[in-house]
Amino acid sequence: MELHLALDQASDLTAQIVHQIRDAIQGGRLEAGARMPPTRLLGTQLGVARKTVTTAYERLVAEGWLHARVGDGTYVAEGLARPAMRMAAAPVLPPAVQRWMAVPTPFLDSGGGARSGFQPGQADTTRFPHEAWSRCVRAALAAERQRPPGVADPAGEMVLRQAIARHIAFTRGVQSMPTDILVTGGAQQGIDLLARLLLGPGAVVAMEDPGYPMARSLFQGLGARVVPVPVDGEGLVVEALPNDATLVYVTPSHQSPLGVPMSLARRQALLDWAALRHAVILEDDYDSEFRYGGQALDALQTLDRHGRVVYLGTFSKTLVANLRCGYLVVPPWLMPAARKVKHLMDWYTPTLIQQALARFLSEGHLLRHIRRSHARHAQRRARLLARLHGDLSPWLEPLPAMAGFHLAARLRVPVASEALVSTARLAGLALATLDPCYATPPATCAGLLLGFGAIDLLDIDPALDRLAMVLSALVPEPAHAT
Repeated sequence: MELHLALDQASDLTAQIVHQIRDAIQGGRLEAGARMPPTRLLGTQLGVARKTVTTAYERLVAEGWLHARVGDGTYVAEGLARPAMRMAAAPVLPPAVQRWMAVPTPFLDSGGGARSGFQPGQADTTRFPHEAWSRCVRAALAAERQRPPGVADPAGEMVLRQAIARHIAFTRGVQSMPTDILVTGGAQQGIDLLARLLLGPGAVVAMEDPGYPMARSLFQGLGARVVPVPVDGEGLVVEALPNDATLVYVTPSHQSPLGVPMSLARRQALLDWAALRHAVILEDDYDSEFRYGGQALDALQTLDRHGRVVYLGTFSKTLVANLRCGYLVVPPWLMPAARKVKHLMDWYTPTLIQQALARFLSEGHLLRHIRRSHARHAQRRARLLARLHGDLSPWLEPLPAMAGFHLAARLRVPVASEALVSTARLAGLALATLDPCYATPPATCAGLLLGFGAIDLLDIDPALDRLAMVLSALVPEPAHAT
């Protein structure tokens, strides 16, 4: 790597080299202990005699900026204090930057080193079929070597789009052609892509309240006006939707975070509402692969007869979160524009991961992994529910949910969220509350999000024992459960 120095041949070359290296050290561009280029090499790069560079190095060594090691080279000296950066005045932030700075960023806190917890949105990766995935990656690497040069399709590799279409038709009844599939870098990029496509500053987005806070923050950051719509026992209350909404974001299969599925009557009412107002529905089907009872309802996309639904799915929940691969099922009338937005956002999703995932799906590894994981998730869920209906019932009321790998539990007693979370952390327990999911945070803690995807069955009871200890410390004499 070349050391960037720009010399003016009309003045003292040695002094210029000294000053520029000194400035690079003070400015942090040359770190303490960094090895300096050999004098001959730097002289060649700068077009000056080696003696000129040697003299500059000697001056910098004498001043303490550099340290020469006999037979080893010249290095930036250790322990040099860097002057504080001077700024005349704080810069005036552009309005868009101010808007993004004001947007909350939920889920960035990983628990602060707590020993255990019920973190939502995390799947069990302990039994992930690493050997099968490794074989698929090796096969993808071999295929990549045969790829002709050029840019890949922004919508995704056709082999993966075909595999996704087959997978969601089998598991969710979603009706799509491979050409309707657009591969994304996770579900979050899918939300971002559709928001960029449909929304401008001041556009109206309707979403469930409580709802997925990351989506709300993203919409707000893009300048949209987010209208919260209440949720009841049948899901989103369609009658409360604003008439001027351009986009409706919903989680009908397993409402995030409460878990209630949207009833068939509500689904049909929502589809009729969108068709009448030419609005688009973003259906986020984030974790419905895991069901524990009840009848699975058709996806909104399956019931849609007017091309108003964009279906969003992800593999981060069923495989590993770091895979960062999701997909949109886009109506044909919207696909050309969606493909263009994807191209402008990041050209295309990395093809190696796409090829490996396509093989992983086609060879049946994902379905086998889901079947093997289901029993473990069901055991954890059952144990969690037993305690919530048992000794924890004076404090917590679990909400009915038949899918996914988290449970929501309302607090029966008023407790300050900050006190609950901080006290739990002192007890070595990381907790996630429902509060960030509300457009207007409640005065006291609304409840807990208890994820059971990433906690071992044997760790559930000790963690719940600590939770009971925390709750009893904050509310020594709770009301009896009814």
